[in-house]
Amino acid sequence: MKKPEFLTTDDLSRYVKLRPHETKVGQAINGLPSGSYSEALDKAWEMGQRVALVGVPESIGVKGNLGRPGAEGGWQAFLGSFANLQHTGLLSTHELLLVGSVDCSDLMSQAEPLDTNNEHDLQTIRQLVERIDVRVQEVVAPLFQRGFEVILVGGGHNNAYPLLKSLSSAKQQPCGAINLDPHADFRAREGRHSGNGFSYAYVDGALSHYHVVGLHQAKNSASSLRQMADAGMRYHAIHSIIGRPFAEVMDEVAAKSVSWQRPLGIEVDVDCLTGVPASAVNYSGLSLAQGFSFVKRLAELEDAAYLHLAEAAPSLCPTGFDEGLKQTGQVLTELVIAYMLGRERRRRTNV
Repeated sequence: MKKPEFLTTDDLSRYVKLRPHETKVGQAINGLPSGSYSEALDKAWEMGQRVALVGVPESIGVKGNLGRPGAEGGWQAFLGSFANLQHTGLLSTHELLLVGSVDCSDLMSQAEPLDTNNEHDLQTIRQLVERIDVRVQEVVAPLFQRGFEVILVGGGHNNAYPLLKSLSSAKQQPCGAINLDPHADFRAREGRHSGNGFSYAYVDGALSHYHVVGLHQAKNSASSLRQMADAGMRYHAIHSIIGRPFAEVMDEVAAKSVSWQRPLGIEVDVDCLTGVPASAVNYSGLSLAQGFSFVKRLAELEDAAYLHLAEAAPSLCPTGFDEGLKQTGQVLTELVIAYMLGRERRRRTNV
């Protein structure tokens, strides 16, 4: 299998800030070995890599959902922050494989002049999202088939759909997903966008079980909530969480996931976290500590297969893009650390 046409190799050296007598994580992470895509993945597996890092720098799905672009910057923000962590051996960074990013620059250029108030333009934008679906699947499907867990960073929440499709195909069964999100993203199948990744995955048979944590009921349409209910999907509303110990909430969520006995996707829309620059910034959400706990707790579960961090938008930071890169980069980095720590606990438990 040749390397996917739209897979771009990311050079971490351009992000690493060198300092004498120190080693940064960006200097220690392995990139794709030489050879065809399948050969490279086989070599990486033989060298002990088990978790694949993939970026999707796009905001077309957000635009197709009538939202604010900016999510294309999430991957850049993450690399700049994560690459400069100190390499101390406390994290299993030797198991990470930097696969690269899904190049969407040509599609972004096509979407940029299109007006969402024009119905024809809007449908064109949503057709471009379908092309992103194909590109993401071409990159992540072979990873799941080889046995890698995937951490996908950047872009809109539309990318949950190709992740779930790819995982379901690799495991030959429908998946489960737990989503930390104010929005259910279970809107009508009206053309692909960031608001209907899970409804598309459900109707296509890739998603059989779904639960949302931190959902803001007033931020979801009645039809979306009705579709969820009709599909047998449930949620912990934000107002049912306030005042409760979050560990208690996560015990309930984890128990539900275990009962599904399905490959599990861990989904995080960063606009669930208070004040983080995102496509739909939230000033009444959960804390970073709660987001960290959410990811770590679910990553401990045996069926955990991927972490998806969507909709971070550094360009939408009120104090400017550079500050937005710092803020979103740190948040995304902490959530990736949470996944790696949860995964390490899972492995120790299963030994």
